[in-house]
Amino acid sequence: MPDKPVRNAIDVRGVSKIFGAGEQRVAALDSVSVSIRENEFFTLLGPSGCGKTTLLRLIAGFDYPTEGEILLYGEDIAPLPPFKRPVNTVFQSYALFPHMTVGENIGFGLEMLGKPRAEIEARVAEMLKLVKMEALRNRRTSQISGGQQQRVALARALAPQPKVLLLDEPLSALDYKLRKEMQIELKRLQHETGITFIFVTHDQEEALTMSDRIAVMSAGRILQVGTPWDIYDKPAERFVADFIGETNFLAATIDAIAGGKAQVTLGSGAKLSATFAEGFRPNGRATLVVRPEHARLMKSPADLSGIVENIVYFGTDTHIHVRLDGGEPFIVRQQNTRNASCGFETGEKVGIQIGDNAAQVLKD
Repeated sequence: MPDKPVRNAIDVRGVSKIFGAGEQRVAALDSVSVSIRENEFFTLLGPSGCGKTTLLRLIAGFDYPTEGEILLYGEDIAPLPPFKRPVNTVFQSYALFPHMTVGENIGFGLEMLGKPRAEIEARVAEMLKLVKMEALRNRRTSQISGGQQQRVALARALAPQPKVLLLDEPLSALDYKLRKEMQIELKRLQHETGITFIFVTHDQEEALTMSDRIAVMSAGRILQVGTPWDIYDKPAERFVADFIGETNFLAATIDAIAGGKAQVTLGSGAKLSATFAEGFRPNGRATLVVRPEHARLMKSPADLSGIVENIVYFGTDTHIHVRLDGGEPFIVRQQNTRNASCGFETGEKVGIQIGDNAAQVLKD
């Protein structure tokens, strides 16, 4: 049988959002366009003030675009108020009713929709099972933990079976260990329900862990959309490379383009081969990006050379900070093994071997 065609749940077309006027005018979104697929876990990622929450609010109907269209399965929903959109939102604060039980909170939205009592009871039971909270059905939400409250908020939002679930940094109030557990839980819920999730976060690790695709935002614009692998290993420009994970930047001069790669010279005189994005032809001066784990420290001469300045142990791995011969800092990430040190010392002269296709020329 042929594969089922992929449908878009949300299409954002040329959307801008302006707040204020005159000297107080602020462009929160600047002609943003993006398509989000059905049954996808899609993340809007970026620093505070980049426009990601504004975009989420426009999809939810809490604000209206200054210009542009927002389509839900092909239908324009931009003029519709929130209660007329088959979309639900989970906020940072959860907004639960503390005087109600877990079950009553989950069923509240269904009651507001006028659903029959039998249908509400069945749906509440289904949601409790989905979030693994059957035993706490009659407990008030003021008497349960933060992680449990987060599950209740999710169950309440999922109960009316929205076509799209919007999540505005819902894990930010949780401690680190619980947040990691809930990341896995959210991905499970999305997979089991088949509902399109649109998740907002400034946490790069969170985005990489859960997402099918990520849109990296800055200053009201979407800079790159891709899978976690695309965003991390093939950043389109410097901001994306710098914002996602730890990385090394090297100033270089383009010598030649051959075989789909750029031949470059660094400030120290070292020569490297680097990849570059499709449709981009680098020339003149450029910036290279190399992830710390894509380089290997050597006792003998290699692609680069320098002096070890600092060694930082992180448990799972060790970061070795090197000052290159050209004066630039460079970090190598080395996986730790049982009962073994990193094998290098501060002040030691070392070589750095760059893996195949590890260096990439960026658009500045």
